[in-house]
Amino acid sequence: MVAVRHDTPRSVTLRLDVPDRVRHLSGQHYVVRLTAEDGYRAQRSYSVASAPDDPLLELFVERLEDGEVSSYLADVVVPGDELEVRGPIGGWFAWNGSAPALGVGGGSGVVPLISMLRHSSDNFHVAVSVRTAEDLPYANELTAANALIAVTREDFRGRGAGRLTAQELVPLYTPGATCYVCGSAAFAEAASMLLLDIGVPTEDIRVERFGPSG
Repeated sequence: MVAVRHDTPRSVTLRLDVPDRVRHLSGQHYVVRLTAEDGYRAQRSYSVASAPDDPLLELFVERLEDGEVSSYLADVVVPGDELEVRGPIGGWFAWNGSAPALGVGGGSGVVPLISMLRHSSDNFHVAVSVRTAEDLPYANELTAANALIAVTREDFRGRGAGRLTAQELVPLYTPGATCYVCGSAAFAEAASMLLLDIGVPTEDIRVERFGPSG
């Protein structure tokens, strides 16, 4: 573990040096496995936030109140610790940066979109939705990239409180672009419907849902 940051009240950003790491594609994820002294194991998948050419692996972890893995990573891990990780994993949600794309993320679902943005901001547009501005991961980077930021519970930088709308997504979408949607099951369904409403073909929408482990 090279660095540990707490950029929002309920999250942790981890920067890891992984020996002999295979270069990932933006949108892929890693599995982090913890093993207790009695042999009990728990593991969780986390999207990669770093660009493919970053020499370090960056993972953003949202701390869940009952999360076995996320609470340990957020509250216990410090620089110098070692973690067991496996990856990169995933191909359907991956983007190589060569063609135009639109990312729509809800909450911590913005993380794989950050990797895409860092990889090629010229070909990538992004829209994100969070409950409060305090909860927004990578707020400075998203703002600098002129991302569409929808805060549902409060006004934010001239935009009134409210969910993303289809009309807001229209100027971000280039016909033929692949659209990447990441967030909770409810958000993913709602965002996919918005994209369909503005004419995005079903086959051009790729969805990654997440939630607490069962």
